Amino acid sequence: MDTADHIRRLAREGRVLADAAVRAGTDAEIPVCPGWRVRDLLRHTGSVHRWATGYVVEGGTVRAPLPTAPDLDGDALVDWFREGHDRLVTALGAAPADLRCWSFFPAPSPLAFWARRQAHETAVHRADAESALGGDFSPVDAAFAADGIDELLTHFHARDRSRVRSDVPRVLRVRATDTGDVWTVRITAEPVRADHAKATEPDGGRAHPAAECELSGPAERLWLALWNRLPLDAVTTTGDASLARLWQETSAV
Repeated sequence: MDTADHIRRLAREGRVLADAAVRAGTDAEIPVCPGWRVRDLLRHTGSVHRWATGYVVEGGTVRAPLPTAPDLDGDALVDWFREGHDRLVTALGAAPADLRCWSFFPAPSPLAFWARRQAHETAVHRADAESALGGDFSPVDAAFAADGIDELLTHFHARDRSRVRSDVPRVLRVRATDTGDVWTVRITAEPVRADHAKATEPDGGRAHPAAECELSGPAERLWLALWNRLPLDAVTTTGDASLARLWQETSAV
């Protein structure tokens, strides 16, 4: 996916998030985020959007603290969220390709980083808002979901702050059955290292290095399960299920 795709996705996901928040009400509990209510979600995501906008607009080169959300609730809080989301979408769309600012994952450019990161940040939290309604999640296309899995495995949990660790080295495979994407995830006492490949071999990519456990299924369901927004039984687990549980228990961000 390119930067323009990510900006379009960010625009859509933020609108759907806000609409779900209105329907649920800001006092509604978020089942997939125990202890959070919709107001907490809006305050967090709205602050993240403003934080990201600051880098894109001002070109800051060092990490800054998240801005504090105002003491708003109800419709006023939703309006505050919408305003910050719109400003971020506008800022990314207007930013120069050679934007220089702080970022925290490897990416082709800081602009590409912020567009991708905020698209997936907002999509995951959109699912949170929808969980407060008790129904199904809005669908996402397989390519976007696979892109989100790749960001999560190859970048998000490659950071020192990730808690996905094992004193005994272990290997987890993640296979998207609809896109042909395969990730081999090495879990050790150090940060996660994940390799991404396309399963183009006649055997469906099963010639990759041996894994103790494999999670497989459509990219969208894998993406939500790996972010702990769906239970692990939403995808197929083969091999040593204790490794899947290790991921579930330690990967919360």
